[in-house]
Amino acid sequence: MRQLWNAIQGSLISKLIVAAGTSLVVCVSALSYMAISHQEDVLMNYVVSEADRLGNTIKLGTRYAMMLNSREDINQIISNVGKQEGIQAIRVYNKEGQIKFSNISREVDSVTDIKSQACYVCHRSNPPVPDVPLEARTRIFEGPGGQRMLGIISPIHNEPGCSENCHFHPADKKVLGAIDVVLSLDSTDKEISSSKTRIIFFTAIGLLALGLSIFLFMMRFVIRPIRKLIRGAKRIAEGGQCAGIDISQRDEMGTLVTAIERMGKSISEKQIELNRQRDEYQSLFSQVPCIITVQDKNFRLLRYNQEFREKFRPRPGDFCYHAYKGRSEKCPNCPVELTFKTGKSHCSEETGFDADGTVRHWMVTTAPITNSDGEIVSAMEMCLDITSRKQLEEELERSEHKYQAIFRNIPNPVFVLDAATLRILDCNESVPVVYGFEPFEIIGRSFQDLYPEEDRERFRKRLTQTDLHDRSVHMTKDGRRLFVTVRLSPSEFSGQKVLLVTTSDMTKRLETEQQLIQASKMATLGEMATGMAHELNQPLSVIKTAASFIVRKITRQECLDPDILSEMAKEIDAHVDRASKIINHLREFGRKPEMKLEPVDAGAILARALDIFSQQLKLREIEVSLHVDPDLPQVLADAGRLEQVFINMLINARDAIEEKWAAAEKPAGVKRIVLSASESGQFVAVTIADTGCGIPPGVLEKIFQPFFTTKKVGKGTGLGLSISYGIVKDCGGDILACSVPGEGTRFVITLPVAKAEKEG
Repeated sequence: MRQLWNAIQGSLISKLIVAAGTSLVVCVSALSYMAISHQEDVLMNYVVSEADRLGNTIKLGTRYAMMLNSREDINQIISNVGKQEGIQAIRVYNKEGQIKFSNISREVDSVTDIKSQACYVCHRSNPPVPDVPLEARTRIFEGPGGQRMLGIISPIHNEPGCSENCHFHPADKKVLGAIDVVLSLDSTDKEISSSKTRIIFFTAIGLLALGLSIFLFMMRFVIRPIRKLIRGAKRIAEGGQCAGIDISQRDEMGTLVTAIERMGKSISEKQIELNRQRDEYQSLFSQVPCIITVQDKNFRLLRYNQEFREKFRPRPGDFCYHAYKGRSEKCPNCPVELTFKTGKSHCSEETGFDADGTVRHWMVTTAPITNSDGEIVSAMEMCLDITSRKQLEEELERSEHKYQAIFRNIPNPVFVLDAATLRILDCNESVPVVYGFEPFEIIGRSFQDLYPEEDRERFRKRLTQTDLHDRSVHMTKDGRRLFVTVRLSPSEFSGQKVLLVTTSDMTKRLETEQQLIQASKMATLGEMATGMAHELNQPLSVIKTAASFIVRKITRQECLDPDILSEMAKEIDAHVDRASKIINHLREFGRKPEMKLEPVDAGAILARALDIFSQQLKLREIEVSLHVDPDLPQVLADAGRLEQVFINMLINARDAIEEKWAAAEKPAGVKRIVLSASESGQFVAVTIADTGCGIPPGVLEKIFQPFFTTKKVGKGTGLGLSISYGIVKDCGGDILACSVPGEGTRFVITLPVAKAEKEG
């Protein structure tokens, strides 16, 4: 029995069957009981009603005989009625309880106890109650043979006819007697028993049919779907996907199936993702290239990854401090211990030895691991090998010391500037030597303060646009002017964008160049001496002739025509101006000015150079042609030095032509120098071509080198082209040479247009 109860307790299906069956039996049994009770009540009410109607019928049937006091008629009526089936007894009682009439003859004139059950209904009070309801007048009792009997007492009231006609009963009597009808309930009991049997039978049949239908319904729509759902749920529990459950119901069960399938699919997907993440995390934990351990409060290793296993080869149950630090007790300031105490992560740097004895440095980070109650049960320790970083830090520190020493001891001044404001952030030890400023005096100031006040605004833009500034002027602490080359390079310093600026003092080099340029000028003037003498001799001859003519006229005391005198005075004045112009030109050419770039007319300078040198070329029978484009833009250059370049080019052209004609007995061609100046984009191109001997290919690439010359000893210094090349480069231009040996050479000088320089 207990096993059956346990089976029912452990099965929802059994619970449903027992609960549904019990409820069904109780409900149907209750309905059947109420139906039987109702049927019994209906039959009894009908029998009582019929018995009461029978008593009233007898009372009405015997009324006339009683009015006449005809006893025989009354007996006959009662006897005849009593013969009907089911009627056991018909008695007429008087007021004293004496049976006056009965279908049972032996009962006539017998007296009944007035307090008996039949009479007590009316005689329970004195005087007797005249009117009693039917229910109170009805009695059921057991007769002979155990049959049930129904007895109904009907009172016989004293009617007006009785008291007035027969005068037997006084008018004050309300009840004269009673008629007692006793009926057998055997047929009624049989009917009730049969009805009960039928009802119970049909109830049992209905109960079985209803139970079977409920069972079939529950099997089809509840039990079988539940079993399928159970199988699907088990598949979900086993990690599978609950899909395709064979339940095609549109009721709540179908909705439940759809929900479970959706849930199973979602759980399956999440389980797959969880499995993937679990495998991924397990793989990460095992394969991550750093040391990971899980330790308990006693620092015993609970878990560790592959990296730790390979590096330290721990024994089962080993302690962390012994496994990879070789200690017999815990480390001081242990981060794992702090994590257990505070419940927070901690970091530290530690040094130890791995399994092969190599010194290692680790960055250690710990984290607590808690259970569902929030209690710390273990701690995870992750050690990242930073040995390489430590070595790099040491190397970087040595490198920083090295390059800091280099930075401090570079012989040229080096500045670190803020890229946005040009404020000096740092400088090396050469700055005080060159500029005279101590570091604390110059750091924090603007780099523009090193320029003369009139140049600061001009160089402010150039410092942020170009990375090379040649021949810039800087001021020292004591007011000296330095010519420097400024080189800028963008970089980073202390996390901000900076400019590394190196300055090279070129003052002495420029002085040497000035001396070389001046020496070249003097050599040029020496070479031009003959031509200059001829140039000066012509105006002097004119002046001499005019002066002699005037003296002769005065000596002869001859009159001098005013027009002739005026014309001679104009000629003398013009030739004096010409001589003065030549002398001033020579003086300007020979002086030693500082180089200053400004807008100049390259065509005019070329013409001036030709003027000062044209006489020599005429004496050597060299033709010169000059072509200058009209509206030629100005270039950015130094006029004096540019003229020196053109003169050097003319001297070289002259010498090349003379060398060619001296080497050949009958040279072909003509002696000619062609000069031109034209605009070419943002540049002005000045071309100087000759018909001289030309330059061999192996020599052409060396002609701009200092002290290189192809002339004979004593004929040249080798500085002319070198100086010319430097002057053109200082002006921001370029000079190119192309030559065909035996046919001539062509030099092309390109100079930037002044407008383009200003826009830049």
